[in-house]
Amino acid sequence: MISTRIARSVHVAAMAAAFAGAFAAAAAAQDSGAGKADGRGRPDGPRGRQALIKVSGEGRATTAPDMAIVQLSVVKDAKTAREALDANNKAMAEVLSALKQSGIAERDLQTSGFSIMPQYNYPQNSDGSARPPELVGYQVGNGVSVRVRDLAKLGQVLDQSVTLGVNQGGGIEFTNDKPETVITEARKAAVADAINKARVLAEAAGVSLGRLIELSEQPARDEPPVPMRSMAKEFAADQVPIATGEQAYSVTVNVTFAVDQ
Repeated sequence: MISTRIARSVHVAAMAAAFAGAFAAAAAAQDSGAGKADGRGRPDGPRGRQALIKVSGEGRATTAPDMAIVQLSVVKDAKTAREALDANNKAMAEVLSALKQSGIAERDLQTSGFSIMPQYNYPQNSDGSARPPELVGYQVGNGVSVRVRDLAKLGQVLDQSVTLGVNQGGGIEFTNDKPETVITEARKAAVADAINKARVLAEAAGVSLGRLIELSEQPARDEPPVPMRSMAKEFAADQVPIATGEQAYSVTVNVTFAVDQ
């Protein structure tokens, strides 16, 4: 019985020694191979990591806007919510009808907000303390987003809308219906800018610029329009004066190059 236990202990110790030797040999082989090049001459270990140049490039292109997005609202107050809603509906219906008659298509008219809000008065006692609020009426607001594709009519659209009941708004965004062409120009300029930066860095470091490894683009963005006063002269004197300016689009790219030592 005792001899059997001794035999088992000797067997377990032998297996442990064998595993320890195998692990040591694998570690030695991995350590000796670190930093060696693969069959293509490129470092494949952490000690011989390939040198890279990473840069960002920015491109910008401009064009004249060909569309405006205008936010218009009709706000009406009355003693009851029903009265306020009826008055608002009447005014907004006239505004929408006039916009369509002026050439605005159905697809370019979209309701952007609707609200019914109670209106309160907050009286005070003679000693300055607050009294319970008093309901004095209701306010109904109805907003519409209008795409004006003929900018020559923009001043007329704004003037006519106010005449028919629009009494709140002010948001005007100039943009382009199809900006793909100008964005393509900005992309090309961004890549050219990145390549030029990478070449300058490589020359300063005394190395040669290698192959392109990675190229990515950040989302294109349009910038606020640059005012151009001369554009306002296109509109009639009795219309709201409008300056459309110049629309700019910017693109940023991230580029990674290999370095040839």
